[in-house]
Amino acid sequence: METVNTTERLRELRQLMKEHSVDVYIVPSEDSHQSEYIAPCDARREYISGFSGSAGTAVVTSEKAALATDGRYFNQASKQLDSNWQLLKQGLEDVPTWQEWSAEQSEGQKAVGVDPSVITAPEARKLEEKIKKKGGSSLVGVKTNLVDRVWGDKRPPRPNEKASVLDIKYAGKKFEEKIDDVRKELEKKKGAGLIISMLDEVAWLFNLRGNDIPYNPVFFSYAAITPTTATLYIDARKLTSDLTAHLGDHVQIRPYEAIFEDSATFGRSLESESASEGMPQAPKLKFWISTKASWALSLGLGGQEKVEEVRSPVGDAKAIKNETELEGMRACHIRDGASLSEYFAWLEEELIVKQNQLDEVEAADKLEEIRSKKERFVGLSFDTISSTGANAAVIHYKPERGNCSTIDPKAVYLCDSGAQYLDGTTDTTRTLHFGEPTEMERKSYTLVLKGVIAIDRAVFPKGTSGFAIDTLARQFLWREGLDYRHGTGHGVGSYLNVHEGPIGIGTRIAFSEVPLSIGNVLSDEPGYYEDGNFGIRIENMIMAKEAKTNHKFGDKPWLSFEHVTIVPMCRNMIDGKMLTPEERTWLNDYHQEVYEKTKPFFKDDERTLKWLERETRPIHVMEFALS
Repeated sequence: METVNTTERLRELRQLMKEHSVDVYIVPSEDSHQSEYIAPCDARREYISGFSGSAGTAVVTSEKAALATDGRYFNQASKQLDSNWQLLKQGLEDVPTWQEWSAEQSEGQKAVGVDPSVITAPEARKLEEKIKKKGGSSLVGVKTNLVDRVWGDKRPPRPNEKASVLDIKYAGKKFEEKIDDVRKELEKKKGAGLIISMLDEVAWLFNLRGNDIPYNPVFFSYAAITPTTATLYIDARKLTSDLTAHLGDHVQIRPYEAIFEDSATFGRSLESESASEGMPQAPKLKFWISTKASWALSLGLGGQEKVEEVRSPVGDAKAIKNETELEGMRACHIRDGASLSEYFAWLEEELIVKQNQLDEVEAADKLEEIRSKKERFVGLSFDTISSTGANAAVIHYKPERGNCSTIDPKAVYLCDSGAQYLDGTTDTTRTLHFGEPTEMERKSYTLVLKGVIAIDRAVFPKGTSGFAIDTLARQFLWREGLDYRHGTGHGVGSYLNVHEGPIGIGTRIAFSEVPLSIGNVLSDEPGYYEDGNFGIRIENMIMAKEAKTNHKFGDKPWLSFEHVTIVPMCRNMIDGKMLTPEERTWLNDYHQEVYEKTKPFFKDDERTLKWLERETRPIHVMEFALS
């Protein structure tokens, strides 16, 4: 991880801030659609700070610069930021949030600026309140993005890849039916219409996919749904004859940039409707936008008087997979699991038997090559985290070609990887050791494994959130005074974004607001990390389903999970004495399932078959008692 000299970039930015009468300038990570993963042209925070992690906010004043990020990236940020930057470690005691730090810098009637298209409307309101409480002037929406000006002609162009139609055999539900569901929600809750700004929501709603953002099959677009119209805002260069035929007369197509012009029209239409009704006592209809929609979009519609910020009904519907999507998830995870077993068997032979030297990127390349041969493979779902030794302690480590470590067979190896298939999205982490783990490594691995099993075996009443069950995964680490600085699980799309809201398992307040539902697909991934030494993470995909219980207290459904990841755990890292009889039974049953479901892939692959047989053989407590 190289450090970038940001001195000249900051000098140019500060000059532009002065020209725009802004004393503090905020540079979020997100694009105009609040995407977690962004196109290279939108990587403004990375460009100005040098920090390449997926989460964080940069704040620049006339004299200071700060980068705020969460615990996943403390290690990475400390290595990438140069001396111009102060690191704000979010979540630690006595460390201000980036909002608090920005407000502090505004004391003395200083103005704080931000591009209104890359910050949400709720966030903008909260930030302005903090600024004024600290004696600042105001939050200014600077329509010209100042980092883009600094970047100049070196900024990558906006991608314009063709969008494509997702066959109904993978989508499972016609887009016309999805639009009807949105309209029913609008009618039920008295909404004038819905503006959709999240890229994965637009793609899911119309059964389309794209290639504008690396690893995420989405395309730059907006959508508007009213009781009588459906409009897709998209650059004409992305259209194909198949796409326009697919949408037919059901959907109007407008230029991507027209969303702001049309939003103003939508806002004015509310005024005329209210005037024609002549009934001031009647509730005033508003246009819905997601709580993640941009401040610019809210202002375009006419502001709070004409806008109702809601949790997107499209996002909620997308998170509950239909039977076709669930079956696709099961199928693609079996193929993907076979790829991982083949890869780990190959890697072990290269390192131990052949004693070849491989670096982290060379190994990741091999894994992609193996995956690419599987049916319905489209591409990776994120950059493969191929990490050896101390690098495994960097939670979102990204090995760089020509500047990464050689894999050490005597150290922990953590591989977090995933793929996009036409029938689903995968995300799997396994931590291995090709030699003899230390006592602490084996203990840590087993504590993490116990957490994985606890979530997998959980049974809970309908209405329970991911926030409520997070402690099930952490409890074993907590008993040892250990923990991890990331969530336990995130939602996963169906041939869509590998990180999908609104559900998840973790301590974020947002996870307490949405109960887990039958059809949710999410990850189960506790971990443990020792900076400079090693990192442990195990990740399975799980699907929420109705549980079979002897009783139904409260006469309501109870839920449990079905795992779909089919990859062996690392036997060499397990301390069987630490597992309860129930946990050993779960592990042995899981390994038998892995063996049965992936064995057919290795009829002509003796190396992988032998590795699979060894890694999935039953674990008995006596073999550990005698060791």
